[in-house]
Amino acid sequence: MVMKGEVMWDYAYTVPENKKVRVIVHTDCKNEADDQFAVAHHLMTPRFDIRGIAAGHFCKNPQEYGELGTAQASYDEILKVMELMGVKDQCPVVLGAPKGLEDEHTPIDSPAARFIIQEAMKEDARPLYVACQGAVTDVASALLLAPEIADRMTVIWIGGGDYPEGGFEFNLLMDIHAANVIFSSHVPLWQVPKSLYKVMAVSLAELQMKVRPCGKIGKYLFEQMVEFNQKAAAYEMEWPHGEIWGLGDQGTIAVLMEELEKVSYDLVPAPRIADDMTYIHGQNNREIRVYKYLDARLTLEDFFAKLYINFGNEK
Repeated sequence: MVMKGEVMWDYAYTVPENKKVRVIVHTDCKNEADDQFAVAHHLMTPRFDIRGIAAGHFCKNPQEYGELGTAQASYDEILKVMELMGVKDQCPVVLGAPKGLEDEHTPIDSPAARFIIQEAMKEDARPLYVACQGAVTDVASALLLAPEIADRMTVIWIGGGDYPEGGFEFNLLMDIHAANVIFSSHVPLWQVPKSLYKVMAVSLAELQMKVRPCGKIGKYLFEQMVEFNQKAAAYEMEWPHGEIWGLGDQGTIAVLMEELEKVSYDLVPAPRIADDMTYIHGQNNREIRVYKYLDARLTLEDFFAKLYINFGNEK
């Protein structure tokens, strides 16, 4: 057994303390059906000291939460995932902004933004990563409220179109202003763009075999994805495809699990993002990491293994 906080995981190994990193997970957890998988994976990973989970807003996908109720829906979903895993007291859950920024200068002062500031300002030798799986509104607001935190954390973002052109991408669509705040700041940014996060592909049959049997949480993860698959079809959406899914948010785990010697990204001067979500280069901004490779095998098999180890024998 390995203790992570007050939680006992059934691992036959431990992670040395000096190898651990602090992580804040930021998730639009009720947006569709893959954030829940990434939240569970973060929580089960002993290298990650999960300092808190922030609930983000979302839009456009079929949902019934009202224009300003989506962040609350994400908050409730995070608590549900944690309860099904038996870890409801493992870390704080904080509510993010109910909508995107009105412009690039005016923050939305939310509990999530304040939590990010609070954690970033702590004196701790371990690095802090903010793992963003949706809109980056709360991170941008935190930077606008307290610019000094830019040198005290690294932002990981699943979002943005492919380089060099850019273009439509859902997480970016939800708050272009916030993305521009982060791109023009000094905060270290690791970006996983659209085509790359799609490499985390799984089939529903695979999930039925590897996830569904793993206790209450495995059953829920599989069934809520199947349910959303049917809901989206009723709206005649082109996505998802019917029998496969992309667990793209697992990219926030992948970039923190790879060997240090592996150079899997390009260093690119941060562009500006136009209203049509294309990139405007030549901004004289600092360089950011733009990932060009993720180890899907390692990441997905790590998730399946941890789920089985901890919940495979649960009745």
